[in-house]
Amino acid sequence: MKKKRGHLIRSVDPGSIADELGLKPGDRLISIDGHDPEDIFDYEYYLENESVVVLVETAEGEEWELDIENDYQDLGLTFENGLMSEYRSCTNKCIFCFIDQMPPGMRDTLYFKDDDSRLSFLQGNYVTLTNMKKKDIDRIIRFKLSPINISVHTTNPELRCMMLHNRFAGKALENIDRLYQAKTPMNGQIVLCKGINDGDELERTIRDLSRYIPYMESVSVVPVGLTKFRDGLYPLEPITPEDAARTIDQVERWQRGLYEEHGTHFIHASDEFYILAGRPLPEAERYDGYIQLENGVGMVRLMTEEVFETLAQLEGDKKEEELSVATGLLAADYIRGFLDEIAKKFPNRKVRLYPIVNEFFGEMITVSGLITGRDLIRQLSGKPLGKRLLLPVNMFRSGEDVFLDDVTRQQVENALQVPVNIVKSSGQDFVAAVLAPPEDDGPAEHGAYELPGLEQII
Repeated sequence: MKKKRGHLIRSVDPGSIADELGLKPGDRLISIDGHDPEDIFDYEYYLENESVVVLVETAEGEEWELDIENDYQDLGLTFENGLMSEYRSCTNKCIFCFIDQMPPGMRDTLYFKDDDSRLSFLQGNYVTLTNMKKKDIDRIIRFKLSPINISVHTTNPELRCMMLHNRFAGKALENIDRLYQAKTPMNGQIVLCKGINDGDELERTIRDLSRYIPYMESVSVVPVGLTKFRDGLYPLEPITPEDAARTIDQVERWQRGLYEEHGTHFIHASDEFYILAGRPLPEAERYDGYIQLENGVGMVRLMTEEVFETLAQLEGDKKEEELSVATGLLAADYIRGFLDEIAKKFPNRKVRLYPIVNEFFGEMITVSGLITGRDLIRQLSGKPLGKRLLLPVNMFRSGEDVFLDDVTRQQVENALQVPVNIVKSSGQDFVAAVLAPPEDDGPAEHGAYELPGLEQII
């Protein structure tokens, strides 16, 4: 079937320019000033004028040419596809890819690998640059899109080709040079694989990327996540506490030098390294404004600061309630510490903490964002849960009452016979949820990915 031209309008904001002109859902945007927008960035770019000529095909098949005095305003249109374009899929076969470690039988969207630079700007996704052409880089520079988040992993071209299983992956690093020359803000990510891109290779990567300061604003180092579903995949070893300690020492040595030279710590080891090594978390100032928070860099420190600041502003009370909290193994000790602090001011809140073992993906996965509804039901059945159960928002599919394994919040509530409160990610939200049921505990938009990220540790 022939593809219809233009972009289908899903909704029109009441009172907007488009609403006043009589546009409605089902109409199709054809062009702006003679340009057919490729995607949402083209659309916004072409609207950046005092006036525009917009061609629309109505749901009834009529063509309207509209001269609009928009004075740089948005028209108030939402399209069927948020990008106004198909998502670009990943062409790599990374040795550490989490999606390749998924069990069969899950929903189709969990197996889609995106590597779309546009999602980097819209949602914070990290991209490898391997499927980007010269025109894509030119467009980023022309539209002044930023920051772009780049999955670097290594600056050794041959090693990068091996790790991404893509013969063009090394050459794609040249795109970083072009973005740097155009003064485009960037962030980097390194998924650390034992014996592959650690040690001397990590040293090389940090050294190479630090040359892009100040436009490369930060780089995170995160440990590879390994599930039990790795049959036939590249043999990778888990990061040990000793490995984590060595990586922290290496990163912190670079931080000291780079801060002295550039006034930024630049390179950051994720919280998981510190927890695994049994090391104290860095002080808040060392996170440079928590620029790598979505990669699990500083998440625990920030929540700790927020919990203590919130409690300092509250007067204690004697209200009695029993409730429970479930989380992943990784953050359990920190959550226990938060609950101990809350108990000092609110001694009659009896809160039971349940660290959940990830039986679904395997016990090496310890983050809360990858806990399934089935594991919750299995491990909490028959346990004293009190009047309500608190669960972090990142256990749920973004914006929905559904866990990763398609078990719903209602099914968990029915199975455990307890109301579930969804707790948003800040320390203020955590304290407030312990003290009283949230007024609005619907699922929030909380992440960039269909698959909850490995970085979601709390």
